[in-house]
Amino acid sequence: MTENAAAARGVKLKGRVWKFGDNINTDMMMPNVARTLPEDEQKKLCFESIRPGWSAQVGPGDIIVGGRNFGTGSSRPAAKLLRQLGIVAVVAESVNGLFVRNCVNYGILPLSCAGIAAACADGEALEIDVDSAAVRNLTNGTGLTAQALPDQLVQLALAGGIRPLLKRDGYLK
Repeated sequence: MTENAAAARGVKLKGRVWKFGDNINTDMMMPNVARTLPEDEQKKLCFESIRPGWSAQVGPGDIIVGGRNFGTGSSRPAAKLLRQLGIVAVVAESVNGLFVRNCVNYGILPLSCAGIAAACADGEALEIDVDSAAVRNLTNGTGLTAQALPDQLVQLALAGGIRPLLKRDGYLK
């Protein structure tokens, strides 16, 4: 086990589920109009086109559960808005590769997990064992195993993203 992997030992993320369907793209998360607004205003528009008022309901530690092809679309920093709203993880049937890196860079753990959409509903409690990639619905007892991410990506997400990691390691002030 690497030193970084050892640092993750015992980490579990627990949060309230916000469920979304298939083909959720980054334009839904961060509409083009949001890009010209101040950061505090941008996050208010997150998912506004498909879930009006969602940004006012989501809170720290919450977890998004999605269907297939979650995070497709452009490379806009939609994950930044999710993190500002308190999202700590995205667990979906499949997560777009570019969005995986976007999430990690902003401190969100992105996992692909077959069967997750059927295993969860809005408002249920989800627990992710980071070491084993085990995902468990604490409300109904369903347990699944997600595809594990490389240790370096897990550590980057757990550090809060690229900027906090660089600050922690003395590369940024």
